[in-house]
Amino acid sequence: MPFRAKDILAVLDQCAASFTFPMLDNGYVYLAATRLSLFRSRQDWAMVIEVFGFSPRSGLPDTSIYTFASRLNQRDTADRYVTREAYERYLKNNPNNELRSVFPIDESPWHEDSCCEFVADDATSVIVRGEPVTIPDLEAYQRSGISLAYLPRVHVSELCRYLAAAAREKVLATSQERRISILPDLQQIMQLEEWHHPNLIVGELPSRVETFRQLADVLATESSELYLPSEPPNTHWSNWPDAGTL
Repeated sequence: MPFRAKDILAVLDQCAASFTFPMLDNGYVYLAATRLSLFRSRQDWAMVIEVFGFSPRSGLPDTSIYTFASRLNQRDTADRYVTREAYERYLKNNPNNELRSVFPIDESPWHEDSCCEFVADDATSVIVRGEPVTIPDLEAYQRSGISLAYLPRVHVSELCRYLAAAAREKVLATSQERRISILPDLQQIMQLEEWHHPNLIVGELPSRVETFRQLADVLATESSELYLPSEPPNTHWSNWPDAGTL
């Protein structure tokens, strides 16, 4: 066996310690949707965590694609860095992890010009992956379990959470985007729409969470039967109320 569960967990823990593992209560990002996928070949492993949400600093909602792997594909090239030393620091500090972002929602007049944090009052739809999706009425948010904090205005994060339920496949990564940093010969062996995620803010590392210990076992053995979590899933945005509040 070319890799062991404890080696996989060591990579995840190191990324958590260096703040490159997704923190679902990230104070700068309003969480809306997540997904986790496992990939494997005889020689390599990879884990991908997708996080769709909204950061007012970015302007548009985006989907972050966190990849952790024994070896990575399509790394940044040296010409993207100011100096060779900066490029070498990037490789040294991120030997087994990569972060890429995609923007599933087009920039258009669906949010207020004066404040990009709110949906425009006269907006009727947003373009998601090239297709229009109707913006719901206020009652539809409530029916989806989304409490509107700024009535009668709708915050962009609230729209994102509605879209996460109504158009989940469109706002999360495509199959090609999911593999953006993965070696071509790896095969997907598992995909989770929910799981128990570590609470990094209190120092909980992936290796201390049953879910990730079991996922490491699955990657090491290619036996999906080893994933039998007893902890309840906590990846729904409602479980992380501090996300986006900074």
